[in-house]
Amino acid sequence: MTTAGGGTAAGARIRPIVLSHAADLFADRGPAATSLRDIAARSGVNAGLIFRHIGNKDALVSAVLDYLADDLASARDADAPRAVVEARAERSWKVIARALLDGFDLGRLQHRFPNVEQLVAAAGGGDPHAARLATADALALHLGWRLFGPFLKAATGLSDDDPRPFTDIADALAALLGGGDTTR
Repeated sequence: MTTAGGGTAAGARIRPIVLSHAADLFADRGPAATSLRDIAARSGVNAGLIFRHIGNKDALVSAVLDYLADDLASARDADAPRAVVEARAERSWKVIARALLDGFDLGRLQHRFPNVEQLVAAAGGGDPHAARLATADALALHLGWRLFGPFLKAATGLSDDDPRPFTDIADALAALLGGGDTTR
């Protein structure tokens, strides 16, 4: 049976399971070190089904990136508890970082950026380019702390008790736009 999106009913059933497990594996070890067989074993499906319903490794990485973006946006839109949103954001950032380090072209592979679009809209103002630039700067600051926080603290002599400058990307964006508390 074919679904409205052109896939099969079986594909619609296994796709979210496979994408969730693939995301976990990609976050742990990166896409390059994760085989379709690894994902199939974790998901409890045949590797051939992954190839049939999702495609090759690039298609799988692409699907995982879009899945993670949509999953995070859904949690934020549903006002999920902060811990849930943070866990989903952390998994997403790890997959993005590992995929980039593995040499995947994320600009080509990821098709939807709902969370970034929300941040650009929040930056607003009368200059769309300035809003995009401020959002990119805030994301770079936030990702830098998420990925390199332990190194940054050690290199600068900060203790683990010292808070990060920003615990939320929206706070970083507000500070870059001139209206945020930088001591959070």
